[in-house]
Amino acid sequence: MPSSVRLPVVLALVVAGLIAGLWTLLGRPVAMPPSPLAQGEKLPCVSYAPFRDGQSPFQKGLVISEAQIDEDFARLAKITSCVRTYSIEMGLDKAPAIARKHGLTMLLGIWLGPDVDRNRVELDTGIRLAQENQDVVKAVVVGNEVLLRGEMSATELASTIASVKRQVAPVPVTYADVWEFWERNKGLTENVDFVTIHILPYWEDLPVSASEAGPHVDEIRQRMAEAFPGKEILIGETGWPSAGRMREEALPSPSNQARVMHDVVALAKRQGYRVNVIEAFDQPWKRRSEGTVGGHWGIIDADARMPKFAWGQPVEDYPGWRMHIGVGLVVVAGVFASAFAGGRKREDGLQTRDWLAVAGIALFGGATLGAALSAMPLESLGFFGWLRNGLLFAVAVASLIVMPAVIGRGQGLAPFSVALDARRWAVSSGAAIAAALMLALAAVAVGSVAFELVFDPRYKDFPVFPLTAIVAAVAAPMLVRRAERDGAGLGEVIATWGLLVAGVYVPLNETLSNWQAAWFGTLCLILSFTLWRVQAVQRKG
Repeated sequence: MPSSVRLPVVLALVVAGLIAGLWTLLGRPVAMPPSPLAQGEKLPCVSYAPFRDGQSPFQKGLVISEAQIDEDFARLAKITSCVRTYSIEMGLDKAPAIARKHGLTMLLGIWLGPDVDRNRVELDTGIRLAQENQDVVKAVVVGNEVLLRGEMSATELASTIASVKRQVAPVPVTYADVWEFWERNKGLTENVDFVTIHILPYWEDLPVSASEAGPHVDEIRQRMAEAFPGKEILIGETGWPSAGRMREEALPSPSNQARVMHDVVALAKRQGYRVNVIEAFDQPWKRRSEGTVGGHWGIIDADARMPKFAWGQPVEDYPGWRMHIGVGLVVVAGVFASAFAGGRKREDGLQTRDWLAVAGIALFGGATLGAALSAMPLESLGFFGWLRNGLLFAVAVASLIVMPAVIGRGQGLAPFSVALDARRWAVSSGAAIAAALMLALAAVAVGSVAFELVFDPRYKDFPVFPLTAIVAAVAAPMLVRRAERDGAGLGEVIATWGLLVAGVYVPLNETLSNWQAAWFGTLCLILSFTLWRVQAVQRKG
């Protein structure tokens, strides 16, 4: 084998091995503690919303068919003995009869909000259903987080609860809200038979990590029991998302969701209190208001309608890891082939440092492109969501093809104007134009995400997988040669400083315990430095 071929072949094999090893390691199932449920035992209760993909509670006139609810309850009867509903509209007035068919009991929810007429319909129907189905309806939940949303006063709510309580007796009545709002409105306990609190460690003002979520839930429940002596405390909502952005140390993932469920159910059994898990099925519609994470709280997948984990069994965080390896190997082959093609007419051939830069592109691009592909269905919502993430993926692919060829041609980075100013095309090489275009696209891709994460971050994802491929590809030429073109201007200056600020601000704002934010911040800083180098070269003339 010629020496000019031996080095890139060896590097390609090493990079391929690293990618395969990385995803084999990340793909290993995460061990779970022993099942907190005995053989044949079911979850005490789970929250149920009937909406599937394309359906939402905001669709006027939508009525969920009895067949759909029946199918859902048939699945839920295998894993729980109780369902909690939140409303009686959109077909849910049929839920008690269907629950009876499948041997389920219910915590029947009556939705309250600012619309007085809608409240009256909910109240009248909910009261009737409770009266007619006392064998199924084990409690009525009058209102859900209406105080949190600020849609009713505590006085008005207390009066409404008292009215329902008189009419549905002997069925117990409660109200459900985030635990802090019970602390602020202790007088409500006079009108309820038991207190229903929501404890969602991920959404706390100070987010709690998955490893501490179970103890946190137990601690808050004990705190509320001490605050309301003589009243039973039902944990009406607790759970963990399986996908979405980190909040400080709180990482959504399949294994973290399973671990939190194991811990909470085990603690509830050991301490002897009731708990309701949120939620039964993933609810895609919640992604519009809460981002990716909002649609992935279910313990059953929205599409396959299958449980996401088995109690006591290991859980995979990256079920597509084998595909990630396959994509990575294709990327490695493509990157090195592109560099070979770019350097065919180069008299001095590619030097060792050129191949090392190409290997870096192959490593980072190959390690992340498959994961970017897997993340797209999770993080893309609607036409514009798919368009945006599709464009990020397309830029990542393009950068992995173009930039190795640029290095192969012996071309360094070039400022935006080389690609964006038509007057420069005639005096610039194709490789220079391609390098400038990819640098501009990288600045737009990373900059647009940075803008969101600086000014409106709460529900925004960190699309680090496609951005890693992009940044690695456009930064690689900086390692081997200086840009030889002048013309850097205000665009590079704005992008440099904007990305510098974002690279510092985002990780600090999210806290350094959020490794997704730290990863994104690092990408911003690398690209900022790359753009600064283009300007520095231009000033040296």
